[in-house]
Amino acid sequence: MATYDFLFSSLGLKEWCAEGKSDAPMSMAALLSKSKGTDEQEVSIWELPFPSMDALNDSCARFPQSRDLTKGLEEGFLAVKDNLSVVLDPITQPLSWALDGTLYGMLNTPWWIVIPVLLAVVLFVTKSWKLVGFVAGSLCLLAFIDYYEYAMQTLAIIFVCAFLCVLIGVPIGIAMSRSDMMQRLTIPVLDMLQTLPPFVYLIPLIFLFSVTESKLYGIAIILYAIVPVIRLTNLGIRLVDKDVIEAANAFGMTSHQKLFKVQIPLALPNIMAGVNQTIMMSLAMVVIASLVSAPGLGVLVLQGIRNLELGVGLVAGLGIVILAVILDRVTKASLARINASQKQ
Repeated sequence: MATYDFLFSSLGLKEWCAEGKSDAPMSMAALLSKSKGTDEQEVSIWELPFPSMDALNDSCARFPQSRDLTKGLEEGFLAVKDNLSVVLDPITQPLSWALDGTLYGMLNTPWWIVIPVLLAVVLFVTKSWKLVGFVAGSLCLLAFIDYYEYAMQTLAIIFVCAFLCVLIGVPIGIAMSRSDMMQRLTIPVLDMLQTLPPFVYLIPLIFLFSVTESKLYGIAIILYAIVPVIRLTNLGIRLVDKDVIEAANAFGMTSHQKLFKVQIPLALPNIMAGVNQTIMMSLAMVVIASLVSAPGLGVLVLQGIRNLELGVGLVAGLGIVILAVILDRVTKASLARINASQKQ
């Protein structure tokens, strides 16, 4: 007698449950349980199992098990996979082109052009020769240990994905700041994206796209990293002083003028903080995305884990730390310049 037989009997479902009984041979666990007489024993309140799907299935064979739920979800996804691919493939193909083009450009341009260009960008953004020297030393160190190509692959992926995160995330954050309804609808989605384990992003994407397509890991990185820039854009615009908004209204500014001449400039420190966090999260996801053919330093970390090559994994991890420090220092220095210009 199963634990919850009384439940189905009281509901008048005993005959319905009996129709679902299988004629298949008993499992080894069931045979052992029967041999010990545990099926006939009363279950004490202390050992009473929670009425889960599997526990109820023990009492009623027609009641679905938890594996039926997961199997149904998988079959439902596979049923719509082809239709989803038809819709998503043309939309996401430009992402593949951008990633492949950036990777090709950075890897096929001589190092004596790429490194000076990167240093010029750092100088333009930060106006700090000290930081330029630090970046130059870091990149030369990575090149000296023959990790230059892997580092450039990682940077290329981050540049493309972080740029698209900002391009998509800032408008969404602006829309959230201008509509409470939009904020209420978007926040649960952002909460889900922020709390999902990084590996979970890869599961549906592997079914939708080929592992050889760069948009597979590009979409995973964007979904994982886009949340901070959306949240902080929304927060920054909402924190703009109401008195400043009233002054803008008194000058007869339109809604468009207030957004671009008052709210966004004042919210720029928060937006830049979101960009900083997005870049850091992109770098973290690049390592995990190496599981689905993303190139870069993450491949070496994965190689170190798979082959138990301690040195390769540690040095590749050090390279990722160097890139993280470079990107963090550059974005924070640019944020400091923005704050200083606003105080003047």
